[in-house]
Amino acid sequence: MSRFLARVLIAALGLWLAASVVPGVSYAGWLDLLLAALLLGVVNAIVRPIVFLLTLPLTILTLGLFLLVVNAAMIGLVALLLPGFTVAGLVPGILAAIVTGLVSWVGQMALGDGRSD
Repeated sequence: MSRFLARVLIAALGLWLAASVVPGVSYAGWLDLLLAALLLGVVNAIVRPIVFLLTLPLTILTLGLFLLVVNAAMIGLVALLLPGFTVAGLVPGILAAIVTGLVSWVGQMALGDGRSD
C-alpha cells in the first residue's frame, strides 16, 4: 500500500512539474493534482493497454515515437474527466507526457522494484 501511495505522489510530482514548465498545462489545486495522478494511474492501467494494442502498427512504423502521442492522449483523457486539471492541446500533452514520464522513471529508480533480496 505504501508503494502505491509513493507512486501516486511521484505521478503528482510529475504532473506538478509539467504544469510548472509546460505552458498549457494547469491545475486548480493540490487536491486536483492528487486526483489527476490517481486517475492517470487508473487510465494507464485500464485504457492505455487497449489503445497500445490498437495503435501497435503505427507505433512500430514510427519506431516507438507514437507512444508519446498515446501517453499525451492518456493525460488528455484525465484532463477531460477531471475539471480541475487542464491540458490545452496535443503539444502541451506530449510535453507533459515527457516530463511526467521522466519524473516517474526517476521515481521508479528511487523506489526500486519492490523485491526484497
